[in-house]
Formats: sequence, structure tokens, C-alpha cells
Amino acid sequence: MTAGKKKRRREHGADGDDLVEPKKVTGKELSENEELSARLTVLVEMLDEKGVINSNEYRRRVAMRLHEISKAGAIEELDEEL
Repeated sequence: MTAGKKKRRREHGADGDDLVEPKKVTGKELSENEELSARLTVLVEMLDEKGVINSNEYRRRVAMRLHEISKAGAIEELDEEL
């Protein structure tokens, strides 16, 4: 096993879904949604700082995608009612 694989295995929890080892929580416990949102925000900021992505373009595309998903859900509900 290579050193890279060993490192990746340590970074993941027993079930493989943790990105980093959990730190001791000193404040309020975060919900999964709050933690995921914070992780994505940091990732986007880091990628924007490195010039990999444009954060404004990312936010615009996310808003469009959320609108599409919301609209599709509303159409499905209307179809079920009819």
C-alpha cells in the first residue's frame, strides 16, 4: 500500500464519509447541512483565491440550478394533483 493510500484512508472515517478527522467540538454541535455548507463555502473560496473558479459565476450557476430543481419539483406536484 502506498503512502498516499494510507493517508487517504486516515482522512476518511470508518464508513468513508468524513473528509477530515473530527475535531473536539467546543461550541454548538453543527447539523450535517450546516457543516456541508461551511465546507463548500471554504472550498469555493479557496478555489476562487487560486483562480481555479470564479466565485460569482459559481453562485450564479448554483442559483440557476436551485431554481431548476425547485421548478421541477413544483411541476411534479401539479402533475400529481391533476
